[in-house]
Amino acid sequence: MTSEPPAVAALTALGVAHTVVQHEPVSSLEDAAAQRGISPADIVKTLVVRISSDSYVFVLVPGDRGISWPKLRAHLGTNRLSLPDPDTAKAVTGYSRGTITPLGSSHAWPVVADASITGRPISLGSGQAHTHVLVDADEIVAALGAAVADVTEVRGGAA
Repeated sequence: MTSEPPAVAALTALGVAHTVVQHEPVSSLEDAAAQRGISPADIVKTLVVRISSDSYVFVLVPGDRGISWPKLRAHLGTNRLSLPDPDTAKAVTGYSRGTITPLGSSHAWPVVADASITGRPISLGSGQAHTHVLVDADEIVAALGAAVADVTEVRGGAA
């Protein structure tokens, strides 16, 4: 590793136990899970979602699920949400897509964690390509002050 991932300083400041793990580039979620020795559901991606022109939220989504837009809109109490383009995502988080994490972001947007990630260890992005952090989901949710809600669905739309 050439430098410490941005998430490490944030995790240390929050007092969250973590392990930094580098990994080889992968071509699928299944490859990533196999390489890490965990299930696809334990790989938690961070999506940045636009609420308005100057308001965003981080959504923690397990790898085997996708955002349920109706559920997320209901949770946030809004009728419109969208994913920003890559340049905007970088501008509002400090991270390129694929490395986005609420940890060490350039702006402390609110965090919504899907209820299905709680109660187990998870792999979370570190802000650096090919590197992730292993953390306890409940500990990171508490440290980030994340709202826990049912905001995802199994990929393909089945609940």
